[in-house]
Amino acid sequence: MLNDIFNILLPQVIIGIFIVLLLVLEIICSPKMYKYARFIALIGISSAILFLSTVQTEPQYFGMCNSLMSDSYTLLFDFVILICGFLVTLLSRKLIKSIKGSAYSYFAILLTAIFGAMSVVSSNDFLTLFVSTEVLGFSTYFLIASAKGYKSKEASFKYLIMSAISTGVFLFGVSYLYGITGSINFNEIYKFISENDVSVIYSISAILIIFGIASKLAVLPFANWVIDVYKGCESSVLAFLSTIPKLAVFGILCRLLVFPLRNSFELTFVVAIAALITALWANTFALRENNVKVILACSTSANSSYVMLAACLVSVYNVSAVIFYIICYVFMNIGAFAFLNIVDEKQYLKVEDFRGFFHSNQGLAGAYAVSILALAGIPITSGFVAKIYLFSAIASSGLLFVPFLIILLILTVLALFYYLKILLPLFDDIDKNAEIPKLSPVFSQKFVLISAVIVILLVGVFSEKIIELCRFAAYNI
Repeated sequence: MLNDIFNILLPQVIIGIFIVLLLVLEIICSPKMYKYARFIALIGISSAILFLSTVQTEPQYFGMCNSLMSDSYTLLFDFVILICGFLVTLLSRKLIKSIKGSAYSYFAILLTAIFGAMSVVSSNDFLTLFVSTEVLGFSTYFLIASAKGYKSKEASFKYLIMSAISTGVFLFGVSYLYGITGSINFNEIYKFISENDVSVIYSISAILIIFGIASKLAVLPFANWVIDVYKGCESSVLAFLSTIPKLAVFGILCRLLVFPLRNSFELTFVVAIAALITALWANTFALRENNVKVILACSTSANSSYVMLAACLVSVYNVSAVIFYIICYVFMNIGAFAFLNIVDEKQYLKVEDFRGFFHSNQGLAGAYAVSILALAGIPITSGFVAKIYLFSAIASSGLLFVPFLIILLILTVLALFYYLKILLPLFDDIDKNAEIPKLSPVFSQKFVLISAVIVILLVGVFSEKIIELCRFAAYNI
């Protein structure tokens, strides 16, 4: 067990220690000391990042009775999850000022979600995967409900109902797969299906498993929750919701599609069709919306569907494109929600509320514009490189999927209209008598926004090294 801890689990153990520490401090500390909670959480995440260097990646390491594993693939995802956790923690300043005495509990829950996300990516059997996704899911419920007000509680309840249904679908698929193979371990299942002919039941179980997990990506038929949840969430929680769970889910989806579920040809077509329908729904819905959070919710669903389409067409090239896209995507989202975190969300929700913002907040509005342009896939940003790489991966998957790619390209162009709907009001000319507030962000908010923009631009210009890293991780999955 000690070997397993030091070779694979030390970063998670560090996170676990700080979870316990925060819960103890919640009991013994005065509510007036709530400001220290964020500082302690940042120390915990930073320590976990440092201890990632202890994780064994070459050769692959299997621990805890082969239920967990580590390699360069899991290490890359763990690193990005922790970086996103660090930035989300910095953005939580405004939220904890409103909840004060519960700040220690809030950050304990946030670290628990990070712990669950890292465990999801490291899972090597379906029992560990189920427990890890539930840890991540339950933490997410409480984070969504953390802000004061009815809307956040309603959003949390809707997310809970959706997750309960998707968990049932996932377990139903796992039960069928266990009945066929007699195992829940990924390696043993892969060995069984490689040596035996697969049946229709195998394809059904694979479809149920993938859609049960993919519900957290807002892919149809589990997509409607995303609009209501994004409306009711505080911006720092949205920065979490649009990054860490998606990293975890895509991390494990690629592994499942490459190994235990790779022999289902029906799964590929079902996922591809669902991804296209989701992209069509999300992009058309966003066109008639004026609420910025709803538009970004639709953007989340649409981008998830693009990645799902590439992920189901299993190859090393496709997996590397998925990894690169999701890494670029999370920083685009953090940049967008960092700006929303700076403005007064209760006052600024509609697109027209931001009219003329650039004239009094050039730096902040410019950084926000870079994030939105990256989501739209405009050149020089990481979003452009990510989309080109992803679409080239789909194109190289065979002539059979060219129609899927053409439809996806049309929908991507369609998405430009609602991204422009967000951006253009920022630069509108305004009446000289109109008062546009001068935003005064604190250092942590500016740091997150500027860091996200720097990553977006650097990856957009110097993408070769990151792509090589993603290919190396995909090759060693």
